[in-house]
Amino acid sequence: MDITGKADQKSQRFRNIKLCIFFSGLSVFAQLYLFQPLLPVVAEEFRTTVGDSSLLVSSATIGMALGLFFFAFKADAYSRKGLMLFSLFTSALLTIISTWVPSLTLLIIIGIIKGFVISGVSAVALAYLTEEVHASVVGLAISMYLSGNTIGGMSGRIFATILAGEFGWRKAILIIGIESLILGIIFWKLFPESRFFSPQKIDFSLKMKQMKAFITDPYMLRLYGIAALLMGTFVSVYNYLTFRLEAAPFSLNHFYIAFIFLMYTFGVFGTMITSRLLKKYEQRHILKGFILIMFSGIALLLSENIYVVIFGLGVLTLSFFAAHTMASQMVALHAKEGKSSATSIYWLFYYFGSSILGSGTGYLLHGTSWNTFIMFLIFSVLLSFLLTYKKNKNTLQSVKQIDD
Repeated sequence: MDITGKADQKSQRFRNIKLCIFFSGLSVFAQLYLFQPLLPVVAEEFRTTVGDSSLLVSSATIGMALGLFFFAFKADAYSRKGLMLFSLFTSALLTIISTWVPSLTLLIIIGIIKGFVISGVSAVALAYLTEEVHASVVGLAISMYLSGNTIGGMSGRIFATILAGEFGWRKAILIIGIESLILGIIFWKLFPESRFFSPQKIDFSLKMKQMKAFITDPYMLRLYGIAALLMGTFVSVYNYLTFRLEAAPFSLNHFYIAFIFLMYTFGVFGTMITSRLLKKYEQRHILKGFILIMFSGIALLLSENIYVVIFGLGVLTLSFFAAHTMASQMVALHAKEGKSSATSIYWLFYYFGSSILGSGTGYLLHGTSWNTFIMFLIFSVLLSFLLTYKKNKNTLQSVKQIDD
């Protein structure tokens, strides 16, 4: 492979990749979590419980996990750009169709299908970047993708909340679907085709060996477990914080709650901070540090002071995205072969954590209290911190050690 043709920081190709990979994350995550701030409204309309309404979010992430399992085997059989285009256009159309769906059950089914379709982007995005972008700027490119994820999640939540308050939740979904379709068109026009990858016939026995190797590798398995626990914790907070803020002692209306989701901007800083810290510190130390900061952010959510809660949410968001950026880079760089399989398994754990904890904690909150809910999440973060400790020299080493 001639690496001299890889996109570097000064090339137009790299600028197009950065822009489009950012837009892909923006589209995917605006759609994936658009129901999250709408759960109280949807629960009221369909006369259902907190836990049942959360299935609108978990259905999409379950579909995402199923899709990632499928694409762990099949991703390399398709064009990277072609698969991402299919995901962006189809998901946008499904979001638009959701506007007219009359029942919660059908919305959940569409959510599963949409999550499956969306997974095509996540299954190959990191692999594309490590294949097509020069090693000197691959961290920057990955940060741009994850920043798109972050801003997409934030904007989807904010616009959905404000638009639903003004026009109703169905029109809010329609507008976000149309915006996602426009982003897909821009991606189609500007995103470069792969130069260092061609679709290939899938050797399923080889894929199984690769996946078995990743699942049994202590380094990878711990990172996968960390992804599941941190994502499940993070999604749980954002799933149910609206319920908390609408109730006493806060009693906020939808407009103010919408702008609390601006805390998602701290996630962008989190993804970018890691690239700077990598110049001074080992990856595992950065990961451990941000998990500890995430622990402190969650603990602040026990407060009944709105300013403390907002600050805690900002700390939680920044530290989560920094830890996630670090963990995903460690997975992508550790996989010398079968990168798409390695990253697909990472996302598989990531979204199963989102689905299982994201809905399970809803039933916990419904049956107990906010404080019990937060204490359970604190336990989950502490467990993820324990997974950063290595028991042997193969576990959670730095990339420099791996490359050597």
